[in-house]
Amino acid sequence: MAPDPSLVRARNLLVGYAEEPVCPAITFDLRPGQVLAVVGPNGAGKSTLLRTVSGILEPLGGRLTVLGGPVDERSRHYRETVATVADDDAFFPNLTVAEHLLLLTRGHRVPRPEEVVDALLDGFGLAGHATAFPRALSSGQRRRLLLAAAFARPRSLMLLDEPEQRLDTAMRHQLAGMLVEERENGGAVLLACHDPEVVRVAATAALVITPDGARRASVEDGARAIEG
Repeated sequence: MAPDPSLVRARNLLVGYAEEPVCPAITFDLRPGQVLAVVGPNGAGKSTLLRTVSGILEPLGGRLTVLGGPVDERSRHYRETVATVADDDAFFPNLTVAEHLLLLTRGHRVPRPEEVVDALLDGFGLAGHATAFPRALSSGQRRRLLLAAAFARPRSLMLLDEPEQRLDTAMRHQLAGMLVEERENGGAVLLACHDPEVVRVAATAALVITPDGARRASVEDGARAIEG
């Protein structure tokens, strides 16, 4: 039997807090070259699913494997392979914007780290803030820095929890294009999203979560679920 190529595999997965599921059981696979958009109303369990796949929360039931085994965010293989953007701003208070990105690129032994950082600063509109501390940035600029950090490192899998939050229309369009490039280069993305156009441009399929259940759907069905 051929090995399972899935980077994320969930079977009847239950996610939630304090032993209380927040949504029905979820089943899906995510393979290289795919962008799976997780959509649904507020409180449906999208962020909880992302936090479970990323290892922040323990599954309440069912089966979940990431990179072919149990989730272990402390393992070297996980840290070298998975890039995560969650809904919190986690920065070192005494490092500038550029220093944050240089720390990541050098720590992951990215070739020509200074060139990579310069390109990311330009791409995310942060070149004029390279020497600023994150606390001096606007909310949208801090979000762009979090995204730049995810793209600064080697990865096969990206876990993005509503990455479009606090981005203007132009930056959302650019992010969608970067996700298309990610999948075309063989990367996989699990993306919780509220922007139907990001879903239409970047996703290859959707996972629609409602109180009645969770189902895999087409990209267009996923975008329409956001639009209501």
